[in-house]
Amino acid sequence: MKLTLTAALFALVLCAFTPFALAVDATFIIIAYGVARITPKEVAATLWPLLVLVIMTALLNMVFVQGGTVYFQLGILVVSEEGLLAAAFLGCRLLLLLLVAALLTLTTSTFAITEALEAVMRPLTMVHVPVHELAMMMGIALRFLPQFVAELAIIRRAQLSRAAELSFNPFKGGLSTLAALIVPLFTSAFRHSETLAFAMDARCYHGGEGRTRLHPFAFTWRDGVALAVIGSMTVCLVLADMW
Repeated sequence: MKLTLTAALFALVLCAFTPFALAVDATFIIIAYGVARITPKEVAATLWPLLVLVIMTALLNMVFVQGGTVYFQLGILVVSEEGLLAAAFLGCRLLLLLLVAALLTLTTSTFAITEALEAVMRPLTMVHVPVHELAMMMGIALRFLPQFVAELAIIRRAQLSRAAELSFNPFKGGLSTLAALIVPLFTSAFRHSETLAFAMDARCYHGGEGRTRLHPFAFTWRDGVALAVIGSMTVCLVLADMW
């Protein structure tokens, strides 16, 4: 249900064609963050690396969309009234899309997301698609990402302690720096994967056949409330676009 409602939120944000309709979407999303008790600090920490994408998209629309009063012109670069409006509108839309994605990841564990993806893709097992194995690989990859980031920092500090000159300039030894960091990281990744494979083999892992779950998914009243809220949001968005 969470994956379905997240997809519905994405669609509702993309279907907002006026600033008023976008404000309706933003109101519902902000209320959802308040109900989930997610602090602005947590949201900022999650979205901070992606704000560059929002800014670049807004700048491109500001330059390429022209019309109305011209505020600045330098050669082929023209900043006009329509360009500023398009930049603000599309920037807000993209920010809301990122907020919807962050709402799912901040309130749901990686294990639950992969379990839900496996449940959604289960009909593909009729055409012999290894759904369980794909979901398991996705979950393992997501769980190992923070560990690889931490190990990359450890490897970097180890190289610096050996008086290594780490330069990320491709013209000043950047390739050797990349090799000094990536080669040990890949070695560590292969070691971890081999250890995990041995552990799964020792526990007689044989895929999803006959597998049970400690906490199976079940539809609750909260899911019904969330579905009703999304339905109300859809009605409000349609009225806002019509108005």
